[in-house]
Amino acid sequence: MSVTAYEDLLAGPVKEYLQLSEKIGGDVATHSKLVEKAFQLQLEFIRTAANRPAPANLSEQIGLLAPTSTQIQKIQEFREKSRGSQFFNHLSAISESTPALGWVVVTPTPAPYIKEMNDAGQFYTNRVLKEWKEKDRVHVEWCKAWVQTLTDLQQYVRQHHTTGLVWAKTGSAVAGIPPPPPPSMPMGDVVPANISDDRSALFAEINQGEAITKNLKKVTSDMQTHKNPSLRTGPAPFKAVHVGDAASMKTSANASIDKCPVFTKDGKKWLVQYHKGNKDLLIDSAEMNNVVYMFQCQDSTLVVKGKVNTITIDSCRKSSVVFDSVVSSIEFVNCQSVQMQVLGKVPTISIDKTDGCQMYLSSQSMDVELISSKSSEMNVMVPQENGDYSEYPVPEQFKTTISPKGLNTIAVGSLG
Repeated sequence: MSVTAYEDLLAGPVKEYLQLSEKIGGDVATHSKLVEKAFQLQLEFIRTAANRPAPANLSEQIGLLAPTSTQIQKIQEFREKSRGSQFFNHLSAISESTPALGWVVVTPTPAPYIKEMNDAGQFYTNRVLKEWKEKDRVHVEWCKAWVQTLTDLQQYVRQHHTTGLVWAKTGSAVAGIPPPPPPSMPMGDVVPANISDDRSALFAEINQGEAITKNLKKVTSDMQTHKNPSLRTGPAPFKAVHVGDAASMKTSANASIDKCPVFTKDGKKWLVQYHKGNKDLLIDSAEMNNVVYMFQCQDSTLVVKGKVNTITIDSCRKSSVVFDSVVSSIEFVNCQSVQMQVLGKVPTISIDKTDGCQMYLSSQSMDVELISSKSSEMNVMVPQENGDYSEYPVPEQFKTTISPKGLNTIAVGSLG
């Protein structure tokens, strides 16, 4: 029944969406072919689940999900490569909401997750309606068809997979499924080693493709300016950015942690404080109006799932943060040897009084703005098409000259 109901979904609203995409043509039609394949791949996955028990381990489940995950990534990459398209809002509506297909790894309530993704896409469908409702009704019907597709998908999941993907109790494992490709960098410092819910750990895999495997590298002694004087080139002559309250600004990242760890939500603010050696810090129910404040943590890793307003890392040492997206910015202040990886979008990265900051970007964050002051050993990792990263140091040395109009300051590249 689960397979048949999903086939009905494809024959109903999904088919209507595809037909309307063909009428619009251009990038919308091309994009819809990628979406059609994503739904077909999920149908095959559901057929597999209906004929075999659940995978025995996380690695096997990731292998089964890999085709759908890769296809979602292709959908999002097409949108990023088509920013000049007249149908960019159409592409964005699909790109922002197709991660709804990640419901297969969400427990215990996958249906609300689909609604959340549907709501995210409606920001752009509303733009389409505003632009086209007086020009061409086909675009209006297209928006309705896509919203109805995800609405019916939510209803399907609520009816057939209420608390998570249902696997057959008997049957044999499907042969010939290749294992997932090995990560290009060590996993140790990025993803918590022992998240209790393996399916929740797959959230980023299906939602972001293979980006989660491109994680943060350790900062070795020869890379730290406070241990290698030859790297020191002086602080940047900018005015310090005020982040956090006055008390936190005076706290050193080297301060000994002798307080009880805090992990709580106070209104719209998530507080993560005084953790030492904790690699399993996970915020998996964040909302767009939430802020995350990580204070005085050492040797710890924080994973933030969902889009939040801002993230502030204050007085932390040898710690990492991996997050989906932020509306405003992520800020580092008074830190040492910190690392970050964005899987989605980050508009601004602010670094103040920080020694050692490694920043791994996603393809969606290539237009990020970096604001740094009184900081050193800052490196930006830019993703390449082959899956590797190119590393670029953020200038720490500046040259200022005097002109009739005032001061002229330019960045000076590192010598040697």
